[in-house]
Amino acid sequence: MLIVSGRLILKPGTRDQFLACCEPSIRMARRAPGCLDFAVSADTIEPDRANVYEAWTDAKSLAAFRESGADDPSFSFIVHADVERHEISQSGPP
Repeated sequence: MLIVSGRLILKPGTRDQFLACCEPSIRMARRAPGCLDFAVSADTIEPDRANVYEAWTDAKSLAAFRESGADDPSFSFIVHADVERHEISQSGPP
């Protein structure tokens, strides 16, 4: 299993527009084979920050999704991204 998670710093005052722009990509990802979850959300403290979380069954599914679509217009809002991919070998209840 793969987790992609992190934070995006956006151009000042554009977070709501960014989130609206992300909606089609989020819907597409959630329908993609191998996608367990995909979310982009507003940070509750920092007004120009969005948080990302993705869960995928495997690297092939993630790569297929990344290669499947046109350029995402939401990228133009991002000033800085601190996002990492985590390979999970085991998980269980908290």
